[in-house]
Amino acid sequence: MNNYKDLNVWKEAVESSVEVYQITNNFPKAEVFGLVQQMRRASISVSSNIAEGAGRNNKGEFVHFLGITAASMCEVESQLIVSSKLGFVDLNKISKELNRIDKIQKMIYKLIHSMK
Repeated sequence: MNNYKDLNVWKEAVESSVEVYQITNNFPKAEVFGLVQQMRRASISVSSNIAEGAGRNNKGEFVHFLGITAASMCEVESQLIVSSKLGFVDLNKISKELNRIDKIQKMIYKLIHSMK
């Protein structure tokens, strides 16, 4: 359907995953199999679902995967906020990433709208 590597939203999602990995590197060891693992999986699923949806046979399937992508991006955002409230990361240190997440969410919704 689409070459996902040409999509700016996919490129931003990949960069977001890298940032989430870096942010979570300093989380408490007790969270490695909890919040860290969940955040990393959710962030990776964003770019992965864009790629998978783009590789599907029709627009409807792509839109479906973009919906999953949007939900995962919201999950990462929520988990970053919770992490900040738990004191695992300073809100000021993740504000740039939260802004990127907002940008990605808008890009996803615009892409969904353009596909319909």
